[in-house]
Amino acid sequence: MQTSKQDIQTVIEQFLKGTGYELITLDIHPDNTILVEVDRLEGTDVDFCGELNRKLVDYLEAQGEPDYALEVGSVSLVAPFKTKMQYNKHLGHDVEVLQADGKKLRGQLVSVDDETFSVDVEEKVEVEGKKRKQLQTVTHTWGYNEVKYCKYDLKF
Repeated sequence: MQTSKQDIQTVIEQFLKGTGYELITLDIHPDNTILVEVDRLEGTDVDFCGELNRKLVDYLEAQGEPDYALEVGSVSLVAPFKTKMQYNKHLGHDVEVLQADGKKLRGQLVSVDDETFSVDVEEKVEVEGKKRKQLQTVTHTWGYNEVKYCKYDLKF
């Protein structure tokens, strides 16, 4: 592929400007497969993805790119969050967090700011005056790069 990743990213970001969509993933694989994932707070519209796909096809053809495969779509529902917007989108929902120490926690995403996010987790904790541990809600707060991942906890 002759066209640079940065050039493709610029085309995508110009197209997304003012739409509420964010570019989440842009990967170009050695076999010239281009993967583009977008998202927005309100969810992703398939027609919008189709428009973005057509815009990229027109651009790549104008650049003389002869051999590529293009995939444009929304972020997988079970993929780890990559941007703050995705955390905000799932505020109030159940999430799974894999901590740096390898321990998984599941709970409700309760706050998101520029530096951290917080999850309420039901845990058994020792309570003074009680013989057995009691189930209580404990709030855990992490910086975005302090965890291996945080993702939507899909339940059936």
